[in-house]
Amino acid sequence: MYKTQRIILYFLILIAGAAWIALSADKTGASTSGNIPPAPQAGFAAPDFSLNTPTGETYTLSELRGQAVLVNLWATWCPPCRSEMPAIEKMYKEYKDQGFIVLAVNMTYQDDPFAVAPFIDEYGLTFPILLEETGDAASAYQLRSLPSSYFINRNGVINEVVIGGPMSEALLRTRIEEILK
Repeated sequence: MYKTQRIILYFLILIAGAAWIALSADKTGASTSGNIPPAPQAGFAAPDFSLNTPTGETYTLSELRGQAVLVNLWATWCPPCRSEMPAIEKMYKEYKDQGFIVLAVNMTYQDDPFAVAPFIDEYGLTFPILLEETGDAASAYQLRSLPSSYFINRNGVINEVVIGGPMSEALLRTRIEEILK
């Protein structure tokens, strides 16, 4: 009987292990089905998007290949976003002639659209401000926190992702010089 009980116990452990694996498996299928792309990360192509400025000018990320790009996702109500804008503006002015561009993507679908223009004026921003009105770009970048910044090299590949902020001038300078290479 002892040997039979041991076999039954092993069998029950095996069934419990299989049940645990089945219950804890990723139900989204992200890793196998391809339905949900992986979160944008260093070493992978930046998700493309086309968005308009408040004046109606359209920017498409993929059309900026050959330039180093900082995609900064932000909102007017976000304190760290507000804090890092002067440093981003300073770095933009310093590096734009070397092929650096900032695409500051306002999460307009989560923000007050009438607050964007006063924000631009308050901070004297000269780089393109894009309006994300549908949430599609935020979804493509799997936005979880504001600000979120993506440093994209001249080949359209993400070099670094910075979630949260505010970013300092030193951090910005280091990352920008990397993507300008």
